[in-house]
Amino acid sequence: MGKNDFLTPKAIANRIKAKGLQKLRWYCQMCQKQCRDENGFKCHCMSESHQRQMEIFGQNPDRIVEGYSEEFEELFMEHMKMSHRFSRIAATVVYNEFISDRHHVHMNSTKWLSLTEFVKYLGRTGKCKVEETAKGWFITYIDRDSETVFKSKMKDKRIRADLVDEEKKEREILKQIERAEQVAVVGGEEKAVGTEEMSEKAVEMAGGKVAFALGGGGVMLNEGKGKGKGVVGVFEDDLEGEKAGKKAKIEKDGNKSVLDELMAEDEKVKEKVNRKDYWLCEGIVVKVMSKKLKEKGYYKMKGVVRKVIDKYVGEIEMVDTKHVLRIDQAELETVIPQIGGRVRIVNGAYRGSNAKLLAINMDKFCAKVQIEKGVYDGRVIPAVDYEDICKIA
Repeated sequence: MGKNDFLTPKAIANRIKAKGLQKLRWYCQMCQKQCRDENGFKCHCMSESHQRQMEIFGQNPDRIVEGYSEEFEELFMEHMKMSHRFSRIAATVVYNEFISDRHHVHMNSTKWLSLTEFVKYLGRTGKCKVEETAKGWFITYIDRDSETVFKSKMKDKRIRADLVDEEKKEREILKQIERAEQVAVVGGEEKAVGTEEMSEKAVEMAGGKVAFALGGGGVMLNEGKGKGKGVVGVFEDDLEGEKAGKKAKIEKDGNKSVLDELMAEDEKVKEKVNRKDYWLCEGIVVKVMSKKLKEKGYYKMKGVVRKVIDKYVGEIEMVDTKHVLRIDQAELETVIPQIGGRVRIVNGAYRGSNAKLLAINMDKFCAKVQIEKGVYDGRVIPAVDYEDICKIA
């Protein structure tokens, strides 16, 4: 039996060691080889086969890394779909389940340096719902199958159609009430009597025939001798009461149509998505509120944001001195221009939109703006907080 044959103790020991997962840093994705220690990985890197693979990699590294990244993402999402399709689960748990297969695509061969970056990427692209908690990152799979999306759209379409039908019915009822009111005309010798009891007395006094005019909504009294006519508004009180009830209902609902309600719901969704804890953006005018810079003369001075670093820090070019400072957004304040000036909405539902300042409410610390250009061109927002808008440089 040879020294390194299949059934030798050393060969068996090597196979036992190779069964479990090894360290990621000692894995070569190009050669698909896992080394057990640093020395073994170093020897592998010096081998001729690895050098040939690295030459192939050097010819087009971006394409190869992008290919591994796409394959890693596809397999990860497939695992999420099969195992945790309807649950909210910790990202580390899913990753540990995914890498339990020894032949998976390793993360060190992709464009993501850590699991956190990959999770944030899934959240940005809308493939998973991502939440950061005290216990770490949690993800929820978003089902985007064509059949599921189609059913959801059809359900929303039916609900909206029902709401539109209800609104049409309400309008028709109000129109009928208005037409009925216009019919009951009192003028000349025609006499309107509001109650059934009064109409009966009128019939007895007339001693003639009674003709009901259904289209007119009243009762015609024929006195027999043809000397005069009278219109009795029997249903007048009922019509007025019904209309008053309808008007009260409309006033209670705040005169909101189905379209207004849908717009309000859409705005709530946008507010939830676009409301962030950072608001700095390039090209706006801000005021420095850091008391530490008071001695240097920058306190309550205005500057223009030229660059945003890590979302929370801005490079501010001071308007007066042209000095450039790096200041955290916590020590900055938005600037409100004069009425008619242009502002940028830096937070909230319409984040990133440019608008025109129409009015300022000093008591409620908010402003009325009209969006310029884009999808919401011309839309007027009646109340936007001061900290959500800022003057454009």
